[in-house]
Amino acid sequence: QVQLVESGGGLVQPGGSLRLSCAASGFAFGTNTFNEYTVNWYRQAPEKDRELVATIASYGSGRTNYADSVKGRFTISRVNDKNMAYLQMNGLKPEDTAVYYCNILLNIKHTYWGQGTQVTVSS
Repeated sequence: QVQLVESGGGLVQPGGSLRLSCAASGFAFGTNTFNEYTVNWYRQAPEKDRELVATIASYGSGRTNYADSVKGRFTISRVNDKNMAYLQMNGLKPEDTAVYYCNILLNIKHTYWGQGTQVTVSS
């Protein structure tokens, strides 16, 4: 069973930086590999809907997409041979406070979520 584990969250002052990591495991031999999945980072603030923050395409294309609210501040990346994905967050603002979730998506039947990591931006 594929599992995702996020790490790197915490408390940071406004203007600070954090780097979130997403470690994927459990890809059985002969099944789809991490490289074939699109990687997404979502976040959910209290009493708000889950929001798609950043996406990086599969097969090493390098194509990325960002929510307008984080463009120019956040960078998504992946290292396929390590089954890892990252979200570098710079210039953090209080409104970035949320639980951040890693998601990988192949199709509607093959999508997996991590447990989330809390990011709090406060002075």
